[in-house]
Amino acid sequence: MTSSALVLGPMMRFVDETTASVWVETRDFSQVSVHAGGRQWTASTFAVHGHHYALVDLHGLEPGTVTPYSVEVDGSKVWPEPEHGFPPPVVATLKPGKPLRLAYGSCRTSVPHDASGNRTHGVDALRAYALKMISGTDERWPDLVVFLGDQVYADLTSEQMQEFIKSRRDISEPPGEELQDYEEYAHLYYLAWSDPANRWLLSTLPSAMIFDDHDIRDDWNASRTWREAMQQKPWWHQRIVAGLASYWVYQHLGNLSPQDRAADPVWQVIAGHHGYGEPDVSRELDRLAERADREPESYRWSFCRDFGDTRLIVVDSRAARNLAPDRRALLDDVEMAWLDDRMQGGFRHLLVGTSLPFLLPMGLHHLESWDEAISEGAWGKLAARAGEKLRQTFDLEHWGAFEKSFRRVAAMAGEVADGRRGPAPETVAFLSGDVHFSYVSEVERSSGSRIIQAVCSPIRNPLPRLLRSFGALMSYGLATPLGALAARSAKVPDPGLHWSTVKGPWFDNNLACLEIAPEGLKLWWQRGVVRDGDNAHPQLERVADVTIAPRKAGEPAREPG
Repeated sequence: MTSSALVLGPMMRFVDETTASVWVETRDFSQVSVHAGGRQWTASTFAVHGHHYALVDLHGLEPGTVTPYSVEVDGSKVWPEPEHGFPPPVVATLKPGKPLRLAYGSCRTSVPHDASGNRTHGVDALRAYALKMISGTDERWPDLVVFLGDQVYADLTSEQMQEFIKSRRDISEPPGEELQDYEEYAHLYYLAWSDPANRWLLSTLPSAMIFDDHDIRDDWNASRTWREAMQQKPWWHQRIVAGLASYWVYQHLGNLSPQDRAADPVWQVIAGHHGYGEPDVSRELDRLAERADREPESYRWSFCRDFGDTRLIVVDSRAARNLAPDRRALLDDVEMAWLDDRMQGGFRHLLVGTSLPFLLPMGLHHLESWDEAISEGAWGKLAARAGEKLRQTFDLEHWGAFEKSFRRVAAMAGEVADGRRGPAPETVAFLSGDVHFSYVSEVERSSGSRIIQAVCSPIRNPLPRLLRSFGALMSYGLATPLGALAARSAKVPDPGLHWSTVKGPWFDNNLACLEIAPEGLKLWWQRGVVRDGDNAHPQLERVADVTIAPRKAGEPAREPG
């Protein structure tokens, strides 16, 4: 059972060659200490809406070392918990020159890991991966796990979450079974991250995260019409403020390096507190969240990290949207300029994490571009209303539905791949989730870097089988010729890139892994499977793999396979 002093965590967050950040939630105002390698680092908690958190910075570490650690709260050891029998959690610093290895995925619901939960939601691929790590393996652990959206579902809640909501308010009143405030978000994160195996994994593997719509609400910022309709709901303001404020605490804060964190306005209040007790930043954080929703250019959720010869850019494709009719963009001007500055060559691999696939199946991309055009008035007001209804009904709001933004980023990727932004990398790889199926696509090019899209979705939230067939048909069958015809009929410009499927789709719960290898960029997908009815101990099984080798001079574009 969890220590009464420790509510959630520890979570290993930002780690580089010499520093590491350990996040915890505690029961009360506390002093939190991390012990590793005979040294101790301590931080005081800060408060948000009655909850207490600490982020302990470990500094002066040796590069390329793996060191067990423990956590104390007010002098009492709270982690690791010996009753689980798991290996000690470790701080694993990066080794200069070591090729990057990471895991990634998106869309993970929090339901029990028993026969009933596995029957309705499938086996949790993250938990199966954790159990493999716990049992011991010769396979090298990832340097980082990247969660690409829908870490929690604030709109589609589990029975356990609904019971908590019912204990606080009348669930028959809006927002009903959906989340209302910060307290409910805090409980949702507790349900998501408190399973012992997953908790151990998160205490050991460094993690980075970005939100998608369900972290707030389905179709979040799909369009100006969607946003205006939500703003009319009396509960929405509290919901969006609580959603972004809790995201800052539970997800965003740990993405930041100590240097980047020092520039954050809310963290400056925490770091600058020297009086008695703990700083309570509820008001400052709510104001930041409110302004970030109202003025997206005022705050950045995206981040960028370099791992030796590999750059990872993780892009906010939800909050940074500009939905004004005359300036409609998936990334506002400030965010687009930030991305433009970081889309550079000079790396062996350029990885771009975006919760929404940049390269949807091409037919579906065309359909979304067509729907955007008619929704914005290409066929008149009556068709625009129908287009908006289609957009929200069928979630037609990915990069393809923001065609100008797509073409700008496509041009950036092409310039990097052609060596016009520094030495061309071997690959420009977009890593994404969201769509509840996984696949690999490649841009059709005869020279320069390979440009690929590698999707891993879901970690645990599979589509019903009927919807899988419909999704495959619409994405890879009828959508291809119909989408291209529809886009032309609405005079949608050519997207500037053309791509085809290399592998997929597959619909399992998956966690993907990526490794920089001598032969190229290696990717593989793994799922959890239950054997002999043992739902508590699923095993890991490889679903698919692909290696993206460097292009040789004059080599033709890769054919679909």
